[in-house]
Amino acid sequence: MNIKRAKKEIKNTIAAYLARDEYGAYAIPAVRQRPVLLIGPPGIGKTQIMEQISRECRIGLVAYTITHHTRQSAIGLPYIVEKIYDGVRMSVTEYTMSEIVASIYDKIEATGLREGILFIDEINCVSETLAPTMLQFLQAKTFGSHRIPEGWIIVAAGNPPEYNKSVRDFDVVTLDRVKRIEVEADYSVWKEYAESVNIHPAVTAYLNAKQENFCRIETTVDGKRFATPRGWEDLSRLIEVYERLNMAVDRDVVVQYIQHPAIAGDFANYLELYYKYENDYRVDEIVSGVIREGVCDKLAKAPFDERLSVVSLLLARLNGGFRAAAGMEDRLERLQGIFAEMKPESSAGKGAAAYASALEHLEALAAGVTAERRYRQEAGLLSRREDHLSRDVGKILNETLQSLKADHLQEEGPVWKRLQEIFERENGAYEEHFENCARMLEHVFDFLEAAFGTGQELVIFVTSLNTGFYSVRFLQQYECERYFRYNKTLLFDTEERDILSQIRRRNA
Repeated sequence: MNIKRAKKEIKNTIAAYLARDEYGAYAIPAVRQRPVLLIGPPGIGKTQIMEQISRECRIGLVAYTITHHTRQSAIGLPYIVEKIYDGVRMSVTEYTMSEIVASIYDKIEATGLREGILFIDEINCVSETLAPTMLQFLQAKTFGSHRIPEGWIIVAAGNPPEYNKSVRDFDVVTLDRVKRIEVEADYSVWKEYAESVNIHPAVTAYLNAKQENFCRIETTVDGKRFATPRGWEDLSRLIEVYERLNMAVDRDVVVQYIQHPAIAGDFANYLELYYKYENDYRVDEIVSGVIREGVCDKLAKAPFDERLSVVSLLLARLNGGFRAAAGMEDRLERLQGIFAEMKPESSAGKGAAAYASALEHLEALAAGVTAERRYRQEAGLLSRREDHLSRDVGKILNETLQSLKADHLQEEGPVWKRLQEIFERENGAYEEHFENCARMLEHVFDFLEAAFGTGQELVIFVTSLNTGFYSVRFLQQYECERYFRYNKTLLFDTEERDILSQIRRRNA
């Protein structure tokens, strides 16, 4: 199955394992809670989905790569204790608590999360001395003599033997005690993820055209050559930073992440052309509403891959605006909820009686935002996007507090008026940005119609709007007449792939 389905299966498993009966006990007792065993190629997101599941289920996560551990760190160190058996004093070997089990208790103490996931990566690549311990762990949910705390679910991951020479096969006795899930790379699923986390448009445009290079792992006489989803995502982040620093990403840089020389070289060439198309076709002018006949004619006559790249560039500009609009809207919603606590004569604002002044109440609310962000960050429950949102809201609150103090405003009426002004300012900025995004979208439709009519390029463009995380959110609020019209008349999804393959064969 693909990684998206695997994530759903694990979340369902967690929901079932943590469900309780009418007596408050776990409906599935711990002895019947099979560990989940994920088996799949490296770099497809097995570890990443565990972090997402932890945040979404709001439970703890302790993660270990077991190949980094020795038998001593896994089961603990031996020490001698004195015991009496049948009146005879005997020296007995016991063990200190496993570092791994201790980490779970540390997480519980630090976060208060008494339920969670213990994730063990590369479990089928352990050393000879640690292999029996791992079998015991999967079968009995213990490390040495120490049991995994109740409420903590075991998920383990490993690679198939064709990807790792160190892989050990589990016996039937062990496999019959785990819930095995086999995962494989799926570009359509990764593309959906890429939209939500803002993978660099050059990467997605390249992989849209050459999906066979998304995940390739080959063994040659010169060793392993591979390109993985993890490699593409990490390269994407590097490209973003290099662009801000005005540094070039060439083949020598790409091959550090995409360790398949042929694919790395191909992408490096594509990236160079991608930047060239951005300048040649004046993408900034297009989204601002300037349509040049010469540019339209040049693009209409260009090879298909070049036309597809320009469509991707335009989508990237739009998605950047859509993403910013979503962030501004989320910020407004958070501010609205916080300011509601300050509203005079409202049920939400009754807690103000506990404070000496409205200013003090606002200070407490701002401190609460900061404290919540820090707690969720330390507990591993905060995504990067949520972290940025909390920081932005905190910054606005702190700036508001500084302005209130500078103007010596503390009482309810003046403070509430200032909060209204702040909210109106933020809302005005959002509405202005939203309208600008709407104009950009209409300008891009104008250009694509001028260059291609209702050709396959428009099919690809509208299909991408249909599947984009932020574009879908934007179009739920903006009634774009042409989008809805084309959405009814053009082909999407599987038909798009058929069109692309037919065009490639025709242009080959």
